[in-house]
Amino acid sequence: MSVSLQNVSRSIDGVPAIRDVSLTLERGTLTVLLGPTLSGKTSIMRLLAGLDKPTHGKVLVDGQDVTGVDVRKRSVAMVYQQFINYPSLSVYENIASPLRVQRQPRAEIERKVQEAARLLKLEPYLKRTPMQLSGGQQQRTAIARALVKGADLVLLDEPLANLDYKLREELRVDLPRIFEASGAIFVYATTEPSEALLLGGNTICMWEGQALQNGVTAQVYRHPESLRVAQVFSDPPLNLVNVEKKNGAVDYAGGGSGPATGVFAGLGDGAYRVGFRAHQLEVASGHADRHAFATTVSVTEITGSESFVHLKRGDANWVAVLQGVHEFLPGQHLEAVLDPANLFVFDAADRLVAAPPAM
Repeated sequence: MSVSLQNVSRSIDGVPAIRDVSLTLERGTLTVLLGPTLSGKTSIMRLLAGLDKPTHGKVLVDGQDVTGVDVRKRSVAMVYQQFINYPSLSVYENIASPLRVQRQPRAEIERKVQEAARLLKLEPYLKRTPMQLSGGQQQRTAIARALVKGADLVLLDEPLANLDYKLREELRVDLPRIFEASGAIFVYATTEPSEALLLGGNTICMWEGQALQNGVTAQVYRHPESLRVAQVFSDPPLNLVNVEKKNGAVDYAGGGSGPATGVFAGLGDGAYRVGFRAHQLEVASGHADRHAFATTVSVTEITGSESFVHLKRGDANWVAVLQGVHEFLPGQHLEAVLDPANLFVFDAADRLVAAPPAM
């Protein structure tokens, strides 16, 4: 099975929600819709499901035009950010409910419920009601119900957003295994780059209703085609600085310069914009081949395994992620350091012209 959107646009009260999006999804694949709130992720899912009709363009299933065909006539299951279960039914009956609607035989219902419960680690809780479960177990129940339906297309709209950190991490680890075992087409919406990287598959970066880039998740992360894609796929936010390359050197806006080595070596003279993720910014490394900047600490956020150091350089605010605990004080002066081999460089049109080599 395949599902396609062909040059699809949708406007709501005259405001564009989706702008000329084309994509094709094949059976057994996982596609992550990555983007901030209101970037069009849920709108794409509703068009794929048949809950909404595009203003322009077509929706195809196996090459057949199904634009406007009711969701009840499509093989679709959807899991929402707010996990939805029947509170008066047991976990077993919640999972079994779509099978009973389909009037499947009792033995088949038993087999499918037990299989889904095993996949989602719900076997000990089948006799409980949803209110006797943790948030993560309730969301597992909602996902299990979607899986047993046997839908060809499964849509998950930020399903982990309302769970606490520990439960999110637990489910993030399990979901790729669950997806692989199912064999359906999965579409997963998230605002978090780390979640897209963990899930793998393909990622579509969304921004203001546009699908900016679509490709293998790791490739999109390592080689964003534009500054906007790099920003969508960076958390903490992408650090930026304007530069000018001339006469074998790179001059940084706000002061500082260095030899035009690394990603700058193959570029012509001219003005560029440099982007670098928080883990690409070092502090007082002492390497002679690095480009160094005087900065002032604004605040340091310590998570235990990492320290997020917010640095001010002139009018710019940068963030560095350092491994371990680093107790820098507000107002403390630090030397921030960049490796010229480990930067993204964009031209005047914000198109990527140089990137770090794939690691």
